[in-house]
Amino acid sequence: MGRLTDGIKHLLIINILFFVATSLYGDRLFDWFALWYPQNPHFAWWQIGTHMFMHGGFMHIFFNMYALWAFGSPLERMWGTRKFLFFYFSAGLGAAFIHTGVNLYTVHQGVEALVNAGLAESDVLQLLMSGEAPRAWLELADPGKVQKMADTFYSPAVGASGAIYGILVAFGMSFPNSELFLIFLPVPIKAKYFIPVLIGLDLFSGVTGYSIFGAGIAHFAHVGGALFGFLMMWYWKRNQFNNNRWDL
Repeated sequence: MGRLTDGIKHLLIINILFFVATSLYGDRLFDWFALWYPQNPHFAWWQIGTHMFMHGGFMHIFFNMYALWAFGSPLERMWGTRKFLFFYFSAGLGAAFIHTGVNLYTVHQGVEALVNAGLAESDVLQLLMSGEAPRAWLELADPGKVQKMADTFYSPAVGASGAIYGILVAFGMSFPNSELFLIFLPVPIKAKYFIPVLIGLDLFSGVTGYSIFGAGIAHFAHVGGALFGFLMMWYWKRNQFNNNRWDL
């Protein structure tokens, strides 16, 4: 198995410390460090980075940290620590930007539906920011759009999953024929097959709203991390960005 690489070791420590602190001071830390919708009163610019160290429960952090170790270790040994950390955080930031962009569109759709029903946009936004979105809105306009708008506005994103999906893509592109042994599959499956299917399921869930993995998952953050991971890998391979730049 080899020793724990330095970058992954430090990421594990930071994530675990955040998780313990969240268990003790949950609500306050979620207000400060989770990624909120940009017009939500809890939003702050640093959340684009800090949300990657926040997790919603034990199983959430367990699976993320296991994936970080299992798929990230070969990459860090191949790339070196600096390049690995650059890739990890870039994928995580990319996931946050894609997630936020989709959220902006979702809220805009809900606001537009209410404006078309006769409400003033400024009044809608003011009530949203005050935390007093009335249930009556569901009867004025498309309830699906209005409910998604409210859920998006008031639900923060947490977790390293976006960065992890970037790592998964990099692993799949670097070791495509590696056979993965998964708990829910009785036979091994090669990385080049499993990882695209996993990303495709997230994209399907994000577009349709139907999730086979459960509710409360930021599917477009996963897709965003995978997309940025792919773009970085494609650029590095094309431009031979691998040598003499990182571990100086």
